[in-house]
Amino acid sequence: MAKQTPFFTSISRLYPHVRPILPRLVMGLACALLASVVALAIPQVLRVLINESLKPGGSSRPVWIASLVILGLGIAEAGLVALRRQFVINPATTVEARMRVSLYGHLQDLTVSFHDRWGSGQLLSRAMTDLNFLRRWMAFGAIMLVVTTLTVVIGVVVMFSMSWQLALIFLAAAVPIMVYGFRFRARFSKVTRRSQDLTGDLATTVEESVHGIRVLKAFGRGREALENFNEQAEELRRTEIAKARHLAVFSLVVTLLPELALGAGLVVGVVLAARGELSIGALVAFFATAAVIAAPVEFSGMLLAMAFTAKAALDRHFEVMDSVNTIASPESPRRPAVLKGALSFNHAGFAFEDAPDKPILKDITLDIRPGETMALVGITGSGKSTLLQLVPRLYDVTQGSISIDGVDLRDFSVEDLRGVVAVAFEDTTLFSSSVRDNVLLGAPGSGAAGNGSGGRSAEALEEVLAEALDVAQAHFAYSLPAGVDTLIGEEGLSLSGGQRQRIALARAIAAQPRVLVLDDPLSALDVHTEERVEARLREVLAGTTTLIVAHRPSTVALADRVALLEDGRIAAVGTHARLLAENSHYRHIIASLDRGPRDLDSELSALEAEEISQ
Repeated sequence: MAKQTPFFTSISRLYPHVRPILPRLVMGLACALLASVVALAIPQVLRVLINESLKPGGSSRPVWIASLVILGLGIAEAGLVALRRQFVINPATTVEARMRVSLYGHLQDLTVSFHDRWGSGQLLSRAMTDLNFLRRWMAFGAIMLVVTTLTVVIGVVVMFSMSWQLALIFLAAAVPIMVYGFRFRARFSKVTRRSQDLTGDLATTVEESVHGIRVLKAFGRGREALENFNEQAEELRRTEIAKARHLAVFSLVVTLLPELALGAGLVVGVVLAARGELSIGALVAFFATAAVIAAPVEFSGMLLAMAFTAKAALDRHFEVMDSVNTIASPESPRRPAVLKGALSFNHAGFAFEDAPDKPILKDITLDIRPGETMALVGITGSGKSTLLQLVPRLYDVTQGSISIDGVDLRDFSVEDLRGVVAVAFEDTTLFSSSVRDNVLLGAPGSGAAGNGSGGRSAEALEEVLAEALDVAQAHFAYSLPAGVDTLIGEEGLSLSGGQRQRIALARAIAAQPRVLVLDDPLSALDVHTEERVEARLREVLAGTTTLIVAHRPSTVALADRVALLEDGRIAAVGTHARLLAENSHYRHIIASLDRGPRDLDSELSALEAEEISQ
């Protein structure tokens, strides 16, 4: 459970966002307050009418005048309510949009380690549900809470001016409401925060199930997934019921006590009127005023619930916004005078934040010459993929350093570094966009890359796209329904594993980097396609420094030299032939490497087909 902060401390953090629209919010508040004052004026018209005009044999003219005044006040109240909405709705949606964009931008800047810890559903619920609720609270809940409070205060003052005895009865009913209100606040705040967190967990479960639907189907685990989801949904349901129960009890208190006070006041008022201590008009006006402020009092339960929910939403929002981006550009970034692409690991080490005493990589010292292709070989779990992710600074080294052409990676601007380094991972990620957009995502001058190069002509980008697809042997893209403009669906799941890998490889090539980092990019390709890709890669990589994780002997053949990673350390460096001759551990690894392609999607599809046939 997150640490609870005081209500006004949390709400005050919203001020920088609402400051630009504060004048319009104040005008909306003024309109709402004037509408309440107009509503409170109607009972005073009735008081004057009853005391001064409704007499035996009197004229009907005052009645018509009073009716017209009441009608005018009613129209004015309705107009002020409409004007209040006009003032606040558009600015509130602007604040919501800006906060959402700011949150998304911050998520883009935060480190990979942050995203490792957070479920995607939690982030989605903060970006959508929480901010949507904040907008509704800014446009309605906050204003009406202030107006309701002022309306009750003004109404009580008016009631005291008419009869202090009756007003005291109503004021006495407010004491237990205030006492219970403090208890309600603590309980409702806690259960509201839990409800919003559970909603985020549920969203994460849905997203994971949708993305992993093939695996669930292939292994026949749909029922187990449903049972797990049902448990989470049931827990959320129980939490929502607890919320409703707390709100119902509070609503009961704020409705019942004023009604009891109304009944007691009616008895006392009749006695006072019979004694001549209170006029009939004042008695009618008093209870009409009580009726006007009764609705805000009853409404206060929902408004308080909205306020506490908005506080929880703000706390959740700033949990993310307060997360510090530890991988940032230096104040005075540097880059080599001449970028050649020499990549050096200088006693580099890495450990995850939650296990600093268990380093994954230790004292890595490795020099890769400009234009050289270095294969990285090691058993599963030796840290190969982690080492690759240090090069584009997806993670930062925790000891030592990594440099390109003698400049520490941490001295580059992050934007510049990621224009110099391109990556293609075994676990390919594609976006719900066209093949063209996915391949040209990091291409210089495409508008998507942050490498500082100017825009390039459409013809030049088409040449880059064609070459990248050719090198990756991704010609299948041209035969898709709309060619390279075909939308490939969420995460590219409409493509096979091999097709996704080729698109990801083409994306890395299209970036035209000086340093290329490849994490077993050919694992899902068949032998013949792999041979063609390797042949083209040798041509393209001739001037590019490449670090490639190899899980197959054929991939090792791409390399000029091979680095053997053992227990988080570089155990040996040399040519493939030399390591085969001199290193028994290397021979063992080469003998155990996969000889054929591994297309998980094809395997799962086969399993699913077999399951259906049975």
